Amino acid sequence: MPATAVAYKMRNRCFLLAVVMLLCGFALATSTLAAENPSTQPEHEGVSLKPQMLVQFGGFGITNSMLVTWIVAAGIIIFSQIATRRVKAIPSGIQNFWEWLVEGLHNFLENIIGRELVAKGFWFFATIFIFILFVNWFGLIPGIGTVGWGHYDATGNFHVDRPLLRGGNADLNMTTAMSAIFFLMWFVWAIRANGVGGFLKHLFGPKGETTGIVKVLMVVIFFAVGWLEVISILFRPIALSFRLFGNIYAGESILEAMSTMIPWLSPILPIPFYFLEVLVGFVQALVFMLLTAVFTMLIAEHQERPEHAN
Repeated sequence: MPATAVAYKMRNRCFLLAVVMLLCGFALATSTLAAENPSTQPEHEGVSLKPQMLVQFGGFGITNSMLVTWIVAAGIIIFSQIATRRVKAIPSGIQNFWEWLVEGLHNFLENIIGRELVAKGFWFFATIFIFILFVNWFGLIPGIGTVGWGHYDATGNFHVDRPLLRGGNADLNMTTAMSAIFFLMWFVWAIRANGVGGFLKHLFGPKGETTGIVKVLMVVIFFAVGWLEVISILFRPIALSFRLFGNIYAGESILEAMSTMIPWLSPILPIPFYFLEVLVGFVQALVFMLLTAVFTMLIAEHQERPEHAN
């Protein structure tokens, strides 16, 4: 498929997925309202494990991490709309960048999971990578986590208790929302690729050709193994969410510690770690995309074998 066509399709799919992810993040964040109020929490050093509430409407509210994800999602949507508003046969400017990004991801995934699966799920895998990447990098902008409401201590130093903005993926609610969306999409793709019966056979059915008593034994063994596979599948979204959250939160905690460890070195000491976190942000976005793509390939691998064989 031409790069221009892929980039144009990605513009619309990107918008839909970004809206769904933000709604899920909003729904999950509102379940932790009581824990977000800094006045009800004991004072502690470092980055808070939970986002802080900015605006609350009864049982719903907007946290500082939600605000970041909205800003990034709006930026991606606007950029993709502008880049493909007047599509040219010979791209230039931001259209060239958008096509380079989308085509690069398309070719990269096609070499890993095959053309047929990319045709079905590329919109999801590419959008999840772009969204996570820029949310991670946005959280490294100076002022994120350090500008907001706070108090002065006895020495006259100002401490931020409630930052205006917080890294979106340093919020477990957001990473859980993205993992939950993937789990839902994975289940849909699995049913489409195998059917209900084929999906159950994939989990519990015996593998290989056997006869007689050996076949009966293999049925029992693979039925038991199937339940282990079910447990493994249920833990995938948990592992995805905690892996991304843990790495991004740890990075923000390191930058916070380096900024406050030696006050007179605070402008210099975090710099090496800052560039390390730029790399970590890219790697974590890539890992999340690849794991979702590979998990999907494993459930639909019988359709992709001819592609890989070629």
